[in-house]
Amino acid sequence: MNRDPSFVHQFLRTFSLPDQDGQTTLEPAETTSCDTLHIGNEEYPRYTNEFWTAKQRQASRLQEISYRACFKPQLPRFFISLLTRPGEVVYDPFTGRGTTTVEAALLGRQVISNDINPLSRILTEPRLNLPEYEDIRARLYSIPDSADISCEIDLSMFYHPDTLRALCSIRSYLLEKEKTGDSDPTDMWIRMVGTNRLSGHSPGFFSVYTLPPNQAVTPERQITINRERNQVPPYRNVREIILKKSRHLLKGIEQKQRDNLLRAADSAIFLTRDARATPEIPGNHVSLTVTSPPFLDIVQYTSDNWLRCWFNGLDADEIGKKITITRKLTDWEAVMGGVFRELYRITKPGGYVAFEVGEVRNRSVRLDEYVIPLGTAAGFTCIAVIINQQDFTKTANIWGVHNMSAGTNTNRIVLFHKKSPDR
Repeated sequence: MNRDPSFVHQFLRTFSLPDQDGQTTLEPAETTSCDTLHIGNEEYPRYTNEFWTAKQRQASRLQEISYRACFKPQLPRFFISLLTRPGEVVYDPFTGRGTTTVEAALLGRQVISNDINPLSRILTEPRLNLPEYEDIRARLYSIPDSADISCEIDLSMFYHPDTLRALCSIRSYLLEKEKTGDSDPTDMWIRMVGTNRLSGHSPGFFSVYTLPPNQAVTPERQITINRERNQVPPYRNVREIILKKSRHLLKGIEQKQRDNLLRAADSAIFLTRDARATPEIPGNHVSLTVTSPPFLDIVQYTSDNWLRCWFNGLDADEIGKKITITRKLTDWEAVMGGVFRELYRITKPGGYVAFEVGEVRNRSVRLDEYVIPLGTAAGFTCIAVIINQQDFTKTANIWGVHNMSAGTNTNRIVLFHKKSPDR
């Protein structure tokens, strides 16, 4: 497979999406819209097209784990398929829910995952070593409910007493197994799914009606929500909710994909580090990085994840102090400059970095224009800015597929290349 930058340019210029998904208004284009981005005295190609569909059913159900500020699995799949071969190493320094890691594993690549937030590994690693459904059921029903288990904090505004008793019993069991080092893939799976089902706005979650599952409101705010909606937490069957979500996640996974996931699990590296210093990763080792970094102060990870941290025995405040949340663009650039220097060290000659950025602060700051100088200063060559743009129909908006006032959903990816010594 030719991965030379000249081939990549030609591929992007002439790309057309093979199959439309029925929800978009864009017709397959014979050629990509091409223009030039000017930064200082330098010019960089910019390609705009619908390079991948956001249609949910064209992604593995295994990816349906909620998390703030995550991209669709079609994004890493596009770059993994284009720029790597099976068996090569794919890395994500800001793993989040594990989209890049899981997608790379499904495609038969080796994986390295890093995130300063330990929740990331909890949500990612179990999906590489899948348990059998019957084992999940047997394990869940082997854990007795205990009225003596302490939940440590008052969560009565979220959960029915019987729901909370079951939830805290399962939590206690999982934390004890982790403490003794006896957790197996079934335990890790239950922990992941339980973490994902803690709170939400439908009966598929353990809680009473609250915000969507990627955000947890404070207990005080939930009391207000309950009062305004005249609601009390209903009983939810914790074990059956976990089993229902497990059935959904495991459905449709082919044997080849299971084999790929297991092979990836055997060699996977999971780190919980500052992305600027990852000594466990050898130099010149990674074929492709696909990632999306924290965007200034747009997402408040501590407040969003306090309930997930409680369930997993983690200190949300301590984790929050380590996560990059900067108000000033200069501070963000300083952190990302260090990230790019580390990425350059670990990237193979001939390897690539696909760095997804966005338009933030009401679209007044285009981070691609700030990222390019950081990457080139670290030694990379900027190949192009790639803009995936999808225009949605009114029908799609009814189903909640909408973003931005213009009715489009976009991703901006800056693609960097590390030159081989002979080039």
